[in-house]
Amino acid sequence: MKKIVPIEISARHLHISQSDFQKIFSQAELTKYQDVSQPGQFAATEQVVLIGPKNKIERVRILGPFREQTQVELSQTDCFTLGITAPVRESGDLSGSGSIQIQGPAGMMDLREGAIVAQRHLHIPTDLATEWGLVNGQIVKIAVSDGPGGQIKDLVFDEVIVRISDQFKLACHIDTDEGNAAGISKQAEGYIIE
Repeated sequence: MKKIVPIEISARHLHISQSDFQKIFSQAELTKYQDVSQPGQFAATEQVVLIGPKNKIERVRILGPFREQTQVELSQTDCFTLGITAPVRESGDLSGSGSIQIQGPAGMMDLREGAIVAQRHLHIPTDLATEWGLVNGQIVKIAVSDGPGGQIKDLVFDEVIVRISDQFKLACHIDTDEGNAAGISKQAEGYIIE
């Protein structure tokens, strides 16, 4: 039996600490815009401008809740546009990552490290991970295929990091560049290659 996995595009976004948020917004709390697929997480109404040496990208959404450390998740194309270098990293692995300027309505901050291209990853609830024989931090391959005449290109995503939690809903997250390579506009289904 195939281990079917929903694949979701994770567009550029920002996770922010409460102290950094207060510096550039002059308010205490994020305003919830809508829930996102992972339980307890949400897109905020608040947006920022990301500024690099070459260019800027406006209306970048903040995801809540607050994090301990501010983190900007970009695609390689975003990095080229901005003129910055950001390593491919797992979320939260920010030591030595890229620098970027972040502008809000009440000010600007220089983020010395925190810009990354997020490593593709699989969110999976604990019970399903146990059933499928997966362990946290394991690397898997996920294939996508749409069949003859479909819009999705046959492709295998290698180096997908398994992330397990009772709080997670099953989903593989890829960035917009990866989604474009596979012809995925918003969502698709894939399966884990044994």
